[in-house]
Amino acid sequence: MSKQNKKFHYAWLLLIAVSIIVAVGKNGISTAGGQYLAPVTQDLGIGMGSLTLYFSIASIVTMIFLPIAGKLMAKYDIRLILIVSVALMAGSFAMFGFMNSVWGWYLFSIPMAIGSIFITQMVGPVLINNWFKKHNGLAIGLMVAIGGVFGAIIQPVVGTLIADQGWRFSYIASGIAVAVVIIPLVLLFIRMTPSQKGLQPLGTDEVATTDKTAAPEETAKGVTAAVAKKSSAFFALFGFFFFITSIASFSQHLAPFAIGAGYDIKFAGTALGVMQIGILVGALSFGVLSDKIGAKNTAIFAMLIGLIPVGIFLTAPDNKTLFMVAIVIFGFIISSLGTMGPLLTTALFGNKEYSQIYSTAAIGLAVAGIVALPGYGYIFEFTGSYTFVLYAIGFMLVLNALLVFVAFNGKKKLEKAGLWK
Repeated sequence: MSKQNKKFHYAWLLLIAVSIIVAVGKNGISTAGGQYLAPVTQDLGIGMGSLTLYFSIASIVTMIFLPIAGKLMAKYDIRLILIVSVALMAGSFAMFGFMNSVWGWYLFSIPMAIGSIFITQMVGPVLINNWFKKHNGLAIGLMVAIGGVFGAIIQPVVGTLIADQGWRFSYIASGIAVAVVIIPLVLLFIRMTPSQKGLQPLGTDEVATTDKTAAPEETAKGVTAAVAKKSSAFFALFGFFFFITSIASFSQHLAPFAIGAGYDIKFAGTALGVMQIGILVGALSFGVLSDKIGAKNTAIFAMLIGLIPVGIFLTAPDNKTLFMVAIVIFGFIISSLGTMGPLLTTALFGNKEYSQIYSTAAIGLAVAGIVALPGYGYIFEFTGSYTFVLYAIGFMLVLNALLVFVAFNGKKKLEKAGLWK
């Protein structure tokens, strides 16, 4: 074993920094956005469906820009990209605080979406894939778990801030705070590859010792992006991304759902904070389980467990204790978006052209945002409840479990054809 492996590897420090960046970006802006829906619609007289259309616009921008994002990350300094990204994301979010018309949300959702692609979607999976040759599942799980810890703190704070200081001040304060936290972390700790620090990926020597056939070229195993995009495994993975994002998108509506069930905004903020506990537990569990029993079995398990909170929301939403239990389990399932998506991509297609395959499959995330987020808003606006939405979520959970089977059958076809190498 080399001296590098005997000492603390920089990959763990980078993982902590990346995890905080993703956590603050997601919880301070992306996930917290749902808490503003009820007060903004009430204050400005905007329909819930009309306001949530800005999520669709952001998703369209994401869908268009995702393939470009992968190429930019490979071409330019990752630190420059992330600093520009947080300026776009946090700056746009802060500008919402000055808006009086729904068109302001539509306009600023465009630069916010471009920035969020790098901060909340791409930087974590890509850097972890570069820095971790072994323990990839654990690293992904830890990243999402750290996000859960930060979310448990940030979400209640945002809810309280909105209740005490108003939504305008909260938008501005949150945007500034996110930028202040992320920019120093990027400058101090983020590097695209281990070679920029004179290192090898974590686990390189361990792989070489245990499997000499995989030594130097381990990171190049898998299929090319051109081959992957034509496979049934890819279309199944795209579908998985679409449905898991549609399921997770309901978290943006949990605050108005809670308020509709008779709770106030502070309780809704607390509930979203409690949800982060589920995200923390789920992230750690899925990361470890994926390393132990594989991404396929872990993903199927996650989808089936998700039926529990759906049942509680449908039958006993007014019971505070059960509501909190459901919120925790729902957070458990939401964590699979951040963990199982990247892990399934690696398990199905390897590391040969990971960033290109992942960024293309992740378009499913954007398509889901276009459909699900405003769709849920309009259903609530027209029916006065989220009942139909919850039945749809239950159906999507079952369908996603089936898609995992389809994806891995597609992988077997690639292997039999000699394309997975």
